Amino acid sequence: MKTCCSLFVVALFLQTGAQQNPYFNTRNSPPAPSITCPEKTGRFATSQCDAYIECEDGKGEEKLCPDGLLFNPALGIYHQPCQYPVEVDCSGREATQPPQSTEECPHRYGYFRIGDAANCGQFKNCVDGRAYVFDCPEGLAFDEQSLRCDWPDQVSSCDAEAYLGFTCPPGAARGDFDDNSYTTFRSADCHHYYICVNSRPRLYNCGKGRAFNELINACDGAENVTGCASATERPHYTTNALRF
Repeated sequence: MKTCCSLFVVALFLQTGAQQNPYFNTRNSPPAPSITCPEKTGRFATSQCDAYIECEDGKGEEKLCPDGLLFNPALGIYHQPCQYPVEVDCSGREATQPPQSTEECPHRYGYFRIGDAANCGQFKNCVDGRAYVFDCPEGLAFDEQSLRCDWPDQVSSCDAEAYLGFTCPPGAARGDFDDNSYTTFRSADCHHYYICVNSRPRLYNCGKGRAFNELINACDGAENVTGCASATERPHYTTNALRF
């Protein structure tokens, strides 16, 4: 009799617990929403630019790109689905996940300029929140819009005159470089010179053993330029991969 009563009490406890504990009773829980696949196999955009749906044999799974990368629906199934923002059109799906910034990087992945408008020749490549620093080739500036090093006068966030330390004088060529409408100026050392394009400066290097000859308005052997035969060439910027 005691055993029978004990079983009754246990059964009553289990029934009561099932009614009160939502984790215990799953019979009345709403089913997980199914993911609709536009096609049986493929990757498909959502309303969020760094998210996508991956479908295989009609079964869909929501996925999220690493922070700083965006889903590119134009890529095929055999390509990596997430790319840098400059390569992806987010029209109509501009929302993204909150940034996962670190001490070194504003996003876990991406390329970012270092310095202000007067120091625009460096950038960092962030990989999983770790930053690696690079220098643009000499005389070039990093463009965050294209993720490339370009002439500083072509980079909107760079002050070419402050960065290069040279301002084209009044009357310098205002034409287009492609039309050979430009003016050259020798720099403070023998090996470099400036070209003014649309009244904006660009820095050039004649190379080792050569110097800019104002008499011919071109690079020449250093021995042919007065005062440059024994001049020491200014060091180039080099591309480095340095950790912070």
